[in-house]
Formats: sequence, structure tokens, C-alpha cells
Amino acid sequence: MELNGKDDIKSPLLHHPNDVAITVPPSNFNKKIRTLAFKVRGITCSSCVASIEAALGKLDGVQSAMVSVLQGQAVVKYIPELISAKKIKEAVEDTGFEVEDFPEQDNAICRLRIKGMACTSCSESTERALSMLDGVKKAVVGLALGEAKIHFDPNVTNIDRIVEAVEDAGFGADLINTGGDLNKIYLSLEGITSTEDFTVIRGSLESLEGVNHVEIDAKEHKATISYEPDIIGPRSLIQCIQEAGHVSNTYQATLYTPPRAGEAERQHEILMYRNQFFWSCLFSVPIFVFDMVLPMLPPYGNWLEYKVINMLNVGMLLRWILCTPVQFIIGKRFYAGSYHALRRKSANMDVLVALGTNAAYFYSIYIMIKALTSDSFEGQDFFETSSMLISFILLGKYLEVLAKGKTSNALAKLTDLAPDTACLLTLDADGHVISEIEINSQLIQKNDILKIVPGAKVPVDGLVVDGQSHVNESMITGEAVPVAKRPGDKVIGGTVNENGCVLIKATHVGSETALSQIVQLVEAAQLAKAPVQKLADQISKFFVPTVVVAAFLTWLGWFIPGEAGIYPRSWIPSSMDAFEFALQFGISVLVVACPCALGLATPTAVMVATGKGAALGVLIKGGNSLENAHKVKTVVFDKTGTLTVGKPAVVSSVLFSKISMEDFCDLTIAAEANSEHPIAKAVVEHAKKLSQKHGSQNEHFIEIKDFEVHPGSGVSGKIDERPILVGNKRLMRFFNVVLGPEVDTYISENEKLARTCVLVAIDGRAAGAFAVTDPVKPEAAVVISYLHSMHITSVMVTGDNWATATAIAHQVGIQKVFAETDPLGKADKIKELQLSGTTVAMVGDGINDSPALAAADVGMAIGAGTDVAIEAADVVLMKSNLEDVVTAIDLSRKTMSRIRMNYIWALGYNILGMPIAAGVLFPFTGIRLPPWLAGACMAASSISVVCSSLLLQSYKKPLSVNGV
Repeated sequence: MELNGKDDIKSPLLHHPNDVAITVPPSNFNKKIRTLAFKVRGITCSSCVASIEAALGKLDGVQSAMVSVLQGQAVVKYIPELISAKKIKEAVEDTGFEVEDFPEQDNAICRLRIKGMACTSCSESTERALSMLDGVKKAVVGLALGEAKIHFDPNVTNIDRIVEAVEDAGFGADLINTGGDLNKIYLSLEGITSTEDFTVIRGSLESLEGVNHVEIDAKEHKATISYEPDIIGPRSLIQCIQEAGHVSNTYQATLYTPPRAGEAERQHEILMYRNQFFWSCLFSVPIFVFDMVLPMLPPYGNWLEYKVINMLNVGMLLRWILCTPVQFIIGKRFYAGSYHALRRKSANMDVLVALGTNAAYFYSIYIMIKALTSDSFEGQDFFETSSMLISFILLGKYLEVLAKGKTSNALAKLTDLAPDTACLLTLDADGHVISEIEINSQLIQKNDILKIVPGAKVPVDGLVVDGQSHVNESMITGEAVPVAKRPGDKVIGGTVNENGCVLIKATHVGSETALSQIVQLVEAAQLAKAPVQKLADQISKFFVPTVVVAAFLTWLGWFIPGEAGIYPRSWIPSSMDAFEFALQFGISVLVVACPCALGLATPTAVMVATGKGAALGVLIKGGNSLENAHKVKTVVFDKTGTLTVGKPAVVSSVLFSKISMEDFCDLTIAAEANSEHPIAKAVVEHAKKLSQKHGSQNEHFIEIKDFEVHPGSGVSGKIDERPILVGNKRLMRFFNVVLGPEVDTYISENEKLARTCVLVAIDGRAAGAFAVTDPVKPEAAVVISYLHSMHITSVMVTGDNWATATAIAHQVGIQKVFAETDPLGKADKIKELQLSGTTVAMVGDGINDSPALAAADVGMAIGAGTDVAIEAADVVLMKSNLEDVVTAIDLSRKTMSRIRMNYIWALGYNILGMPIAAGVLFPFTGIRLPPWLAGACMAASSISVVCSSLLLQSYKKPLSVNGV
């Protein structure tokens, strides 16, 4: 197999052809390079782009700058030690443009794994402790995910202080990553004989350009390196370590795979709770036997009643001996949790458990001391209450952690899509393959040439450079039909090569691949709080104090009437007095109340729903987007590429002047060549074929000057000082081009057939036109009908003419149409609909529809494919299938319904459980809830909420027109 040289391999188009990227030779190059992305208002043509990039290129410290005329965005790579972001902003503004969405530069981000959180109160107090730390600008703590995302000023605080703040709040914290170290490699080191070796390795690595951070675990002989994949790759890092050795002592570095983020902690939690439950049972089961079973068997019962000292019997002594390790050793986590909670002036489940078990234990100690010092006292201890309560709660936590682990199954499946190995090719200077070797896919570097055989998975995102095949992309995009791939086509990591052998060039590796971006997006969504979570947050602030007061009042309410003889003495068991009888009710109220169920109601459902959505090709950016989607009553659709297939084709062309068809086509091609709009591409493709048909031999590029894009209308410019316009009637009217009857007739006839007319004016006169058709998607009419059955109104907004727009709307069943609307006008139409009080979703392609997507309550970018970083959208639909609009809304509705059900259960449990535990049924039925059983109910309530959320994993798409 042969290639035309490595340098001749085309790189994928990363931006508009008119965008120009500059590269400044680095002087005093520093390895710490930052990327700055921001919006620039007022960019209209290539000259605007050139002036901005020229101004940035003159700045010392700017490594590269790229400005997009279509997106109105600048991306600048710079060295912060040489130039500040503020100077970059000022340089752009000095050229006469306005800078928007400029990121705050004194802002760093880190993610932490938080250990030991049990309920909303825990997450709230952790969030509060972080927010109070100087330099922390924003902190979000996710209970279900067990993570925190912190935005902070690195000039004021650092990660060590942030971790310390979490630990001071009573929780463990491990760093997952910082904003700049998403690309990491984990290495196991060999050949280390002294601490000096670690110093040598660290120094060698840190001297490399592109290495951000080196962390070495001297005990385990492991290294974690974060790096910039644009500058250096993992194989280069391993080579650096090996070359750092010397003759007498060589170093070796091999890859090792750390546990998946959070998986190690989750397994540790599972093991911890399982072991604690096991050890507690070793003590609690004998206590239960001594207290409940053996006393009924005469020989053993008599032995247990044997008096050791005064009235202290064997049974009481054994129960004390067995209960004490459970209370203070196995149950020490509740003391630690209570201490930290009370120290930060809050209260959580640990406080309730500690109060309940301590009340039972120390009252039993009081009874035991009285029995020890009296020869006539008879009293009942509650050692079994304390030990069994702790055992049941530990069982509940064990089952809860097991269930919570399943909420992230969908995310785990996504991360497992990438293959473990890849076939790396080595090429000679002429592009011939001279060797191939199988390597770990983590060792792939940018621009590597990889061979993908039939049936193999594509390891990273790349560009086909040789061979042809069909690739199954269903696991990423959801598209069931394999996609044909030829040289120049993009492939996505994690997809499966079906039949042919292809060579690809790696373009995106590590955290930059589409698969990694999807995982990052879903993780961010699972961490973000839904607005409905505020209910649980508010309740958690006063829940525990309310329960403590209620428990005290319950005890008082039974004790005083009991002492006063208000209720019958027969209600009190013969082994108890009024104090003990009332204490049982008070302890039951303390331990039956469950703040955990409330705290888990929303985040577990959001975790499962976002993971399930990702598996279906619907990426929902957080709880807020998920919640807003269920309120949608109006869906606004763009036309081109959304309701239509998005692959326009020219069906006819006509001349209105005496210009030759050859010249007409060449001028049209030159004017439209810089446009990325699908209709423009169709016109260029047709004009090229038409030009060749008429004998054109013009292969040189015709230069266009004063090129300008008129969003929603067309383009204008000058060719050899001749003004040329290509666009719709609105563009012609704007430039005062007179359209004669012949033109109007042509437009009218084609618009009746739902065709779009592209007019070409040269020297201020209509020269010709193209009629373009874009077929409606086969599922469009069914989707609109289904949305109607969901009581959702569909609206179409388009920049196309009224006649064509109305014809398309009629085909799909849409009644309300806004036509001849530019991108900003689309956003205005969205706002008009919102003023009527309806919640609006906008469905568009995420490029020209960005203003409307941002203005809508829920922006849905459809057909995103690998472009999962569309900032304007709230929901990214990976496929081009309109069915996913229904899926997104329906999944949101099902999720919110599940969250409401979780809240009803959690609140209902507490509202009903606490009165029952307080004994409201006892006077009428004689039924009361023993403390140990109340603890079991509390544990079951949390588990039931998590299991309820897990039911969302069985969610099925409500509509499947194409069977995908």
C-alpha cells in the first residue's frame, strides 16, 4: 500500500476556507501554553479576519491565532508569562471590533472526588465550606456523582487549600483533574534504585515542551503526566524517561491503567460497608439471640437471668460487652460525621443516628449501673436497639452504594467503546509503509498513521488517507446504516470498520476525541443541579433540627402522660417504666427520618437520564436543560438541514442576460466558493458541471474582492471591478436590483414546487438563476404529528422565501411559518413566542441558528455528529433524525415524572413514617415501631429512591420511524 508522502496528506478542515490561521515562530518558548476563545462582533469578510489576525500576530507571546468569519469567533494560543489575556483583548478592540464572551482569565477549574457524603446536608455543607474559601468563585457539589467542580482564582488559593477545606468539613477529597490536564498518561516506572532517580526522571520530563505537570508516586513507582497533545505525545514521554537513564542504571516505563474515575472509590465504599455490616452482625446477631430467643428457652433463660453482682445479670453483661464494639468501633463513622457536621453548624443523617444510638446505649449504661449498685432494682436495657440499629443502617448504606454504582453504567459503556490496541504504521519519505506494530491505543499521537482492518474498531478520531470502507457509527451517532468512507472522510473513535481496510491519520487523541468529549459533556451534565433540586436543598437546612425537636417532643408527649397516669398503665410493657416506654418512641422518630432519600431523589434520576440519553444519541447538557425540556409547548424548526435532508441539489438553471453560460458559471463559482451554506455548495457543484459541459477550460482561481456575507440573504463582492450578487430576492432588493417579469415568473413557478431560487446579479442586473430543491426528511411529517399528539405546537422559521417555506410547511403539517428571516430575526421570533407565555424549543443545525438556539428555552442542535461542543445548544442530537426531538422531550418528561415520584415517596415516607414512629397508631391498634425496625425502614427508603431512578434505564424511544 502506498501513500503520496506524509506531507501530502490533507488535514481535515477545521474552519471555514476563508479563515486564515497564522503561526508565529516562538521566541523564548515556554511550555505553558493557554488557549483563549472569544466572540468578536462585527466580522463580515476576509479583510476583517486578516486585520484581526495581523494585529494578534504582532504581539510577543501569541503562538497562533485563528479567526472565523462565519462563527464570529477568535481562538488564540498564547504564553501567559509573556502576554496577558487582557492585552490580547485590547489588541482586538484597537482594530475596531467589539469583544464578547471574553473568559475570565484569573480563573482555574478543578474536579475533586468527595468521599463520605451521605445526604443533601453533606453536599450542601461541602459546597458552603468551599464557597467560603478565599479565592473560590464557584463550587458545585454533586451528591449522586460524589464529585465537586470548583472555579477558583489561582492567584489567591490553590488545590491543596481547596482539598484541605473539604477535609476540614469532614470529608475526604482526591483530585480528579484540573481544567488544563485532561490529557494524562499513567506510567509504571522500573529501574528505580534511589530517590535521586525520581528527581532525574521528573527533571527530564518537566524540561520537555508541552508537559504541564508531573506527579510521581515514589512508594508505588508510578508517574502521572499531563501534557499538551498538540506539542508532545505519550510515546515521546516514555522515550524521554528511558533516555534519562545511564549505562549503569537504565529506566523503563510501561503503561498502567488506573481504575476508572470514581470506580476505585466506589469499590472501596462497597467493600467498607460490606465489611462493617459483616462485623456488626457478628456482634448484633448474638445480642438479638440473647435478648429475644434464649430467654424463651428455660435452661438458657435461667442462665441469662443469673445475677452476677446485685441485680446485674449475665444477659445484660453479655449484651453490653457485645454492643460496645458496635457502638464505638464499627459505629465511629457516625461520631466523626456528626462532629464535622455540628462543627460547621449543620446537621445530617449521622447526627440522627448518633443521637438515636447514643440515647439507647447510654440509657442502657444507666440501667446497668443501677442494677450493679442495687439489690432490688429491675430495669430493661436497650443494647440490642443500639447494635441492631447500626447494623441495619450499614446494610442500607451497602445496598445504596451498590445501587448508586449502577446509575453510571451508561457512561461506563461509552468509555469502553474505544479499543485497547491499534496498528501503527511507519512510512518512509515517499509514503511507503515500511513497518507496522500493534500498540496500546493510549500511546497514539497526533498525525500517526493507523491501519484499520475489517471488523476492527477505530481507536481515535482521524482522517481516511487510503482505502475505502463502510463504518458502523451507530454506537456514537445512533445511525444504523454504515457510512461509506473514502480518502478525505472523517472517522470517529469507537466506531467499527465494516468491510474494507483503510489507513487513517490521527487528528484528535486523548480528551480531544468525540468519544471523550461526549463523556465529558455527560459528566458535566450529571454534576449540574436541576432547579427542582432546590426543594431538597431547602428542606435539608431545617430537616434534622426539626426531627430532633420532634423526637424530644415525642418522648415528652409519652413520658409526662405516662407519669401522670393519663393513659392506661397496661400500655407500658411490664419490663419498662414510662421513661423507657417514651424513650423507645423518641429514638424511633430520630432514626426513621431519612434526609438521604430527599437528597438522592433528583441527582440519581438526572444521572441515569443523561446516561441513557447519551446511549440514544441525545446529549443533554445538565439538569437545567433536562428540566426545561419537559415544559416545552412550542417547537420551532429551522428548514434547511432540519426539516429537509440538508443536501440541496440544483434542478434547473436559466440566464436572463446575454452573458455566456461559461462566464456566468465561472463568476458564480468565484462568488460562492467562500460560502459554507449547503445551498451555496450545491450551486457551486452544479455550476462547475455546467461550466465543463459548455467547454470551460478555466482551472485558475478567480479572485473576488470586497467579499461579504449577508446572513439569511446571500453574498456580495467584486470580480475584476464588476459587482456581483448571489442570493435571494431580499439581497437583490437591498442592492436595488430590478427584477423583470421573466425573473418573477421563473421564481413563482419554482416556489410553487417548494424550490429555492438563487439569483445572480452582475453589474447591477439580473444575470441568471438556479432552482434548488432540498427533499423533506421522510420522518418529518410523522414527528410533527406525534408532537401534536403530545400537545406541542410546531413552528417553522427560515430565511427562505414565503412560497417555498409555505410549501414545505404544508408537506410536513406545520401551520405556523416565519419566512425570509435572518439569523438574528429568528432569535426575535423565538422571543415573540416566549412573550406569549409558552416554553419554546428551537431545533437547528447549530451553525447559522446559534442566536435562535441561545434565545430559546431549550436549544436543540440536530445532526451534530462529532461536533459535540456546540455552546449555544442545551441539547445536542448526534443524529440528523428528527425523531430525537421527540426522544429528548419525552425523556425529559419521563425523568421529571420519576423525580416527582421520588419526592412524593421521600416526603410521603417521612410525613407518614415519623408520626407512626411517634406512636399515633398505638392507642388504636397497639402497633408501635421499635427503633431497630425504624432504622431498617430508613435504610430501605434511600434504596427505594435509587432503585426508582434506575428504572429510567429501561426507557424506550417513543417514536421510531426508521427503525433505529
